[in-house]
Amino acid sequence: MLLTRYLAATAVLALGALGTVGIAQADTWPSRPIRLVVPFPPGGGTDAVARLIAEKMSTQARWTVVVENRPGAGGNVGLDAVAKAAPDGYTIGLGQTSNLAINPALYTKMPFDPLKDFAPISTVASQPVVLLVNATSPYKTLKDAVTAAKAKPESLRMGTPGNGTVSHLAGELLERQGGFTLLNVPYKGAGPAMMDLLGNQVEFNFANTAAAIPQLTNGKVRALAVSSAQRVRNAPQLANVPTIAESGYPGFEAITWTGLVAPANTPRDIVDRINAEVRKALKTQDVQDKLATEGSAAMGSTPEQFADYLRVEHRKWGTLIRDANIKLD
Repeated sequence: MLLTRYLAATAVLALGALGTVGIAQADTWPSRPIRLVVPFPPGGGTDAVARLIAEKMSTQARWTVVVENRPGAGGNVGLDAVAKAAPDGYTIGLGQTSNLAINPALYTKMPFDPLKDFAPISTVASQPVVLLVNATSPYKTLKDAVTAAKAKPESLRMGTPGNGTVSHLAGELLERQGGFTLLNVPYKGAGPAMMDLLGNQVEFNFANTAAAIPQLTNGKVRALAVSSAQRVRNAPQLANVPTIAESGYPGFEAITWTGLVAPANTPRDIVDRINAEVRKALKTQDVQDKLATEGSAAMGSTPEQFADYLRVEHRKWGTLIRDANIKLD
């Protein structure tokens, strides 16, 4: 009987000690560098946003945030590494529309479940796509383009950076809402798609703002509409370009967004601390100005708001991909 009581008391003390250690670890986090995984190569838009936020968090909170590029499979490789990392706050990832909302419907098998395997931290930034024509094109407005497309079904060509991209899906969404059909011409990236628009090899191009702004600046292309819910006021090249929604398609929105995620079961207090620093960074003028140079806008949200938004986007793009029977290249 005495031995039983002794063992029970020892167990209680051990559990108490473990609890104390857990509290101590939470209090001292972060005690080593935080790894921010970017599921795309260096130099792209997602990478630039990640490095901007990593630098700002490092200076604000005096944390060491190290960006690690893990490209592959449309972003699945990098985010899978995040999903399978220890949920201790030392590995986070910058996901985006493609790998968190689009890929689950495009790939027959996913290495992770975007709705279950992550702890959403905060949305970060958004970027619309721009419907472009060559500066010599006869089409001056979206209405002009739609009228021409209806007159010549599947004859006018739409260049996109590739099948399954937000640019491609924005075109599919517009076709379905407008009741017309274009000939989809997928390229391996935004650069080749833009080159063929400049060479009049395609009539239209749904381009991201980073690719569109330089060509708008030099006057080689014309913007007919942007895919965001509101006009892109923070970029002078796009400030007067109407949205698709205001051009006859109410409620239309198709944007590339980025958001920070951690492995599922990451302690909520750590998620909240990262969230606070990210949202603080996104409110600074220098971050907003740098995002604006590529036509992006700061977002920022609570973890719950990001989780809700992710579910909506997951359902929206999944439904479109299945209804349109879209397949990867």
